[in-house]
Amino acid sequence: MADRIELKGLTFHANHGVFEHETEFGQAFSLDIVCWLEFADAALNDDLTKTVNYAELAQTALDIATGTPRQLIETVAVEIAETAMRTYDVLHAVEVTLHKPHAPIPAMFDDVAVVARRSRKRM
Repeated sequence: MADRIELKGLTFHANHGVFEHETEFGQAFSLDIVCWLEFADAALNDDLTKTVNYAELAQTALDIATGTPRQLIETVAVEIAETAMRTYDVLHAVEVTLHKPHAPIPAMFDDVAVVARRSRKRM
């Protein structure tokens, strides 16, 4: 059974999208990140090096999300998930949900989100 670290509602402004007005003016987005890992040893020894530094992860995710504009938010979510897996060997899996609540959809809606989940292969 794995423990979890969750970051919810990291908000930022970025210029992702396929339409010119999205790339020119940008819009608000938010991120949720769920990390699965065992952190009993980190807790027992009060040792940050044996867990995920969530402040560092949040900054990495925001750096990616506010960096190079992408047409697809899927690209952004995947880059964040794969970077987290490369950065933190203790992770069993990570799930990144990228919300685009003002997506250009000609209908009433609450949210548009994509979810990228990456995990380590266990033998």
